[in-house]
Amino acid sequence: MGSVNPSKEAFRAMVDSDRQLGPIHMINLIRYRERADYPEDHPYAALNLSGAEAYRRYGEEAAPAFGAVGGVQVWAGRPDLVLTGPAEERWDAAFIAQYPNVQAFLDMLRRPDYQQAVINRNAAVEDSRLIRSLPLAPGKGFNPA
Repeated sequence: MGSVNPSKEAFRAMVDSDRQLGPIHMINLIRYRERADYPEDHPYAALNLSGAEAYRRYGEEAAPAFGAVGGVQVWAGRPDLVLTGPAEERWDAAFIAQYPNVQAFLDMLRRPDYQQAVINRNAAVEDSRLIRSLPLAPGKGFNPA
């Protein structure tokens, strides 16, 4: 069973974070299901969408909520080859979303339009990683400033 949504403990740590000021980067690693897994009564259930198609719908439907809280995508890529780490931990998509602060991220999650969109994400994703990061200025070589 993959990781799709944060545990209650991880979410509580985010909510209780003393880091309410300043931007945050959310590193996303996504592995899609072969076929999307919608609840039977959902209108998209009969469409037999791939996980990638369902995730595209999530992105389209979540975009207004993401933009309304000041979210921007600062990097996106398609993982190609694991050089370090478990080879079986493959990812179909990777991206970094930036939010003005933790509160903006939490505000997005609470929006009714986002809550409707996230049904697509849950149907689409087999496994994922969501890692909150603090942006740093790039330094020389591989060292952050």
